[in-house]
Amino acid sequence: MPADPPSLRPALFFDRDGVVNASPGPGYVNRLADFRILPGFLDCVHVATGRGWPCVVVTNQRGVSRGLTPPAELDAMHDLLRRTLADRGLALLDLLVCTAGDDTHPDRKPNPGLLLTAAARHGLDLSRSWMVGDREKDVETGRRAGVAATVRLDDDGTGANPDKDKPTAATHRVADIAACAGLLRRLLPDLRGA
Repeated sequence: MPADPPSLRPALFFDRDGVVNASPGPGYVNRLADFRILPGFLDCVHVATGRGWPCVVVTNQRGVSRGLTPPAELDAMHDLLRRTLADRGLALLDLLVCTAGDDTHPDRKPNPGLLLTAAARHGLDLSRSWMVGDREKDVETGRRAGVAATVRLDDDGTGANPDKDKPTAATHRVADIAACAGLLRRLLPDLRGA
């Protein structure tokens, strides 16, 4: 008799700028010196991984294709993020980047390609996963990927998020990434032993 196929696990997906690190406002985070990791993001990863949820960062970085962000600087930012998490005993399951400048590229959010890639690569159940972002396009990315819940942050770390006063289709809306950690503590199911 064949064995049952392994069950897929959900994941918590995060946008980068305005969620993982303070948003640059208009433009791009082009230099490592401007990459400021938000403490609330570290709290979110702590809560999620403590409940058995792998965390994945999915980010558009068009500044690379426009020649504004050197690839080495982008790599340095992500190396710093991984080291900062590791210093706290935390890790990401993956960090996926779309550098394409063309909005029709399947990986460029709000297209769901990065989430679909992560799901295929790591055996993730998108229908039980969550997506966290600071823009309505992040909510749309989650919807297109078929995630169970979306969270939109009003503050992207600048106090001037252009989506702040817009309505949202998100499942949950919170003030900022620190408030998101509180939401996860209240609502994110514990998968350990499930």
